Amino acid sequence: MSLNLTDLLAALGLFLVLEGIAPFLNPQGVRRALAKLVTVPDRELRIAGLGSMLVGVIILFLVR
Repeated sequence: MSLNLTDLLAALGLFLVLEGIAPFLNPQGVRRALAKLVTVPDRELRIAGLGSMLVGVIILFLVR
């Protein structure tokens, strides 16, 4: 199966909707979380990012 532009735009749209939920519902909470995020070491952020990417790839593999 090939990925076409429609799928890519749908995924981008869904991503933006999901990313916007927290700031819309609780802007103060997001502000506090971002303030705490500044204190997290780079290594931990990289590990969290890698974990997130791996989960995303697994989900894509299972769905596609």
